[in-house]
Amino acid sequence: MNIVEKLKNKIREQIIEALENNKAEGKIKYEEIPGFIIEVPREKAHGDFATNIAMLMAKEAKMNPRQIAQLIVDKFEKEGTWAEKIEIAGPGFINFYLNPHWLFEVLPLVEKEDENYGASEVGKDIKVQVEFVSANPTGLLHMGNARGAALGDTLANLLTKAGYSVTREFYINDAGNQIENFGKSLEARYFQELGHDFPFPEEGYHGQDVIDTVRRIINDKGEAYLKLDQEERRQKLVEIALKEKITAIRNALKEFGVEYDVWFSESTLHESGAIEEVIQLLKEKDLIYEQEGALWFRSSRFGPEDKDEVVVRSNGTPTYFAADIAYHKNKFDRGFDWVINIWGADHHGHVARMKGAVEAVGYNPDNLTVILMQLVRLFRGGEIVRMSKRTGKYVTLTELVEEVGKDAARYFFVMRNPDSHLDFDLDLAKQDSAENPVYYVQYAHARICSILKAAGENLPRAVNVNLKLLNETAEIELIRKIADLPDEIAQAAKALEPHRIARYAHDLASTFHTFYNSCRVLTDEQELKYARLVLVNATRITLRNVLNLLGVSAPERM
Repeated sequence: MNIVEKLKNKIREQIIEALENNKAEGKIKYEEIPGFIIEVPREKAHGDFATNIAMLMAKEAKMNPRQIAQLIVDKFEKEGTWAEKIEIAGPGFINFYLNPHWLFEVLPLVEKEDENYGASEVGKDIKVQVEFVSANPTGLLHMGNARGAALGDTLANLLTKAGYSVTREFYINDAGNQIENFGKSLEARYFQELGHDFPFPEEGYHGQDVIDTVRRIINDKGEAYLKLDQEERRQKLVEIALKEKITAIRNALKEFGVEYDVWFSESTLHESGAIEEVIQLLKEKDLIYEQEGALWFRSSRFGPEDKDEVVVRSNGTPTYFAADIAYHKNKFDRGFDWVINIWGADHHGHVARMKGAVEAVGYNPDNLTVILMQLVRLFRGGEIVRMSKRTGKYVTLTELVEEVGKDAARYFFVMRNPDSHLDFDLDLAKQDSAENPVYYVQYAHARICSILKAAGENLPRAVNVNLKLLNETAEIELIRKIADLPDEIAQAAKALEPHRIARYAHDLASTFHTFYNSCRVLTDEQELKYARLVLVNATRITLRNVLNLLGVSAPERM
């Protein structure tokens, strides 16, 4: 149950009733009440909740917003809303100041719901697919993949908590040019490692990991593949290498706390004829034309700023975009109501084309959401870390986790809006200090566990203590922050903003530290001690649940 939402709905009902009563008395004229918001003001001095209804109605009612606000206040029925004072502010905002006793409903609820506290039904079991990372299986996972993994997994956790039916999916790019180039690279390294002079392809993959893979193949197969013809040799090498690379990707992501429901292979789209089928469908809709031997999709039909895109090359080979269209049709064919992709910012130009393609194959493009994430820069000692000591190219996800740990890595990747560049300070991520945000939050949880342990095993239940003793400002603010979690999760899920949860975790930890520094928990006053222990335990539950959403551990000691 979302107590804050329940309370906002009650205030909303009374605002509507006040307007209807004024209308019945001829004091205001309007056809319908517009959608209005009830929100928590940024400034505490502006009350517990505020609404913009008066400004929204001014034009239709042909009245000054403050006059409309006064009419609402005059007819507002406070009973059941906990409102003690209502004020009109600025151009016509209505601010509600509540009796803080409404907050005492929160602590028994947290205790009762425990691991489920914060959950909501805003998602209404809507089927959502979150596709993220989907790195080419030709190398190791890098920082962009790592940020996508943390964002995607946290977003999936968040949507699940908000009542959506979520499927995590990884799209394996195991077909097309990159696999052809991968085969050429493996072949070249295979010959070279066996002592043959063999040219390395210009478009090849130069990473040390390719050499390492070939050495393992040689240890197992020796020179057996030298006797095969080129096509069969490359096929064998790719088959072994892909299996190894995908296993390595799975393992690296699992170590990062990420596990998928579906691993979807691009090659199945080719083998099943799905790409040919979608090309035929687009032909029937006059959305495909031929030019210079190639087949083009009329992207410009769906966005004048878009250029038409090749879907089948002049040599008869489907492009990556053709496979992408077939893949997205497959997603919606499987019954997903909402498809979410997390892509790198370099795919910006592909978004409109993809939405146009979704519309072209018969689905609502608004049901496809693409989250674009910006680049990550690693810093150590104030200097940019440009390459990995191990690979000589880029720092891998595995190396990052080995250096700073899963918790710090995940928290740092999620704490910023994905559309902002992220400067990842390796030194800060390893610090055991309040400057390190993940340490700061985890320390709050460990401190709570220490308090509860010192209090003994038989902790009081919320229903058995006098919660009205919790009347200090720091106590009220902590309960209020706890009360905000269900609404915070619901809003973050709808807006696809997992960074809000990281911010909430930090705010909750800060609010707890303030409480701890101003209110002695294990006091000699027995009744007050019990009430504060209930509050501390509710904070523990809330903080643990938030850290779980982020995929970060909640340590009992540090």
